[in-house]
Amino acid sequence: MSDPATTRVEITAEGSNLSRPAELWMTRDLLLILAGRDIKLRYRQTVLGAAWVVVQPLLAAAIFAFIFGRVARLPSEGVPYFVFAFTGFVLWNFISQVITRVTASLVGNAHLVSKVFFPRLVLPLASALSSLLDLAVASCMLGALLVLSRQPLSPEILLAPLWILVALAFALGTGLIAAALVVSYRDVQHVLPVALQLLLFISPVAYATTAIPSGTDSWYSLNPLVGVVEGFRASLLASPPPTLSSAAYAIVATLALVLLGVVAFTRMERQFADVI
Repeated sequence: MSDPATTRVEITAEGSNLSRPAELWMTRDLLLILAGRDIKLRYRQTVLGAAWVVVQPLLAAAIFAFIFGRVARLPSEGVPYFVFAFTGFVLWNFISQVITRVTASLVGNAHLVSKVFFPRLVLPLASALSSLLDLAVASCMLGALLVLSRQPLSPEILLAPLWILVALAFALGTGLIAAALVVSYRDVQHVLPVALQLLLFISPVAYATTAIPSGTDSWYSLNPLVGVVEGFRASLLASPPPTLSSAAYAIVATLALVLLGVVAFTRMERQFADVI
């Protein structure tokens, strides 16, 4: 017979999801601390530091400008091909970095996940937040390049933050799904680089959508990044904007992807500490 004076307390873990924003708001200081730590660790003991954020898209734009612009002679919507490609790679590097860092956020902080309780969603959000600094540095270089190349600016430039937000949502949704899976299936870490390379080539990062054969454009447009990259580039360059249907599809598909990512992450969250 149990002692009536003994009180039994059972602690159960609940998923941290967007229906409990107060819990995430209470951990905002932890979010900022983790984001700052990611930035410091990323550039510690590097010679160029944050300059790598600019060097990577510059090299990629130069290579693809030579291959697609000089060799293949693909159209660049009347914009110098290097500027055209660099604009796309600034956004693409941001997307790929967010996906990669969010995917590794749980495994890379296994000691925290297994020993300390806090909303696990803070870790991928911190990784995504730290990537915004890289985007800001690359955007400064992009702005200087647009001025030097005398590209005319239009009121559509005000839409650039919107497309950056959509790109962030796409990357975060994809990363949340991958982060939840990589805890149990480490194969995801090996598949992810290959998948990102494929996504790069099926997205209009270094070439215009007008280069896509007419027979395959319907399948090609199923990629939400088509509208995102086109919209971002059109807001900065004098290039044709995406169609209304393409832009709407990109936004709706991205919102659905974020919702799917949050649901998948919270459904699998209870087993993170045990499996990781």
